[in-house]
Amino acid sequence: MTARIQLLGIHIDNLTLSETVEKVSEFVASGRPHQHVVVNVDKIVKLVGDDQMRQIINRCELVNADGMPIVWASRWLKTPLKERVAGIDLFDALVERAAQSEWAVYFLGATDTVLQKTSSHYQQRFPSLRVAGARNGYWSAEQEQGVIDDVIGSGAQLLFVAISSPKKELLLSKIRQQGTIPFVMGVGGSFDVVAGKVKRAPIWMQNNGLEWFYRFAQEPRRLFKRYFIDALKFGLIIFREYRNSRRTLP
Repeated sequence: MTARIQLLGIHIDNLTLSETVEKVSEFVASGRPHQHVVVNVDKIVKLVGDDQMRQIINRCELVNADGMPIVWASRWLKTPLKERVAGIDLFDALVERAAQSEWAVYFLGATDTVLQKTSSHYQQRFPSLRVAGARNGYWSAEQEQGVIDDVIGSGAQLLFVAISSPKKELLLSKIRQQGTIPFVMGVGGSFDVVAGKVKRAPIWMQNNGLEWFYRFAQEPRRLFKRYFIDALKFGLIIFREYRNSRRTLP
């Protein structure tokens, strides 16, 4: 069984990146549908008062902490996580494993240009990679079921979705309920990074929990709320949790 911790009412799997890849391999071998989600500061803040999203996350078979603040909070609250498992690192590792294991993948989301560059990048890097399908991330409510049907009918074993939350989590939940794709995963802005539209922080910044600052420097107006206002809210949430945990001590 996967070791799980409880953090702020959310289940998080206490796995390294390599352990997570092996867990996904077990999912694919089973042939049964499984859903993945990452938890970060932005998501924790949005979960306050959103019971539907909390339930969707807690139903997921695999939950990783994407963000050093989540890891730091887990340590402060005495439920330490082994490491941060960034969504883009897991995405990249799983595409590589898919090529090695002959799993078919489906890329869903972003613009047509970014989507084409992402698919081409991986097919050039891994010539044996099987791409079961690819579609941009723009559709109407009336078109949604057609998108779901196309994804399910593609025969993909891994589905990577790059659309915004909470639309992403709700779509993945529907696909998981209606189909038999062994592993579905939201990848955030990973397609943009792979396509070269967005640059990722240097390794030393990633390792020291400073990737957020690099991203903020690139898009300060768009990300100010997430990295400053939401970070303050997250800090207050963690402080309250810590205070409550201290009160329950004998």
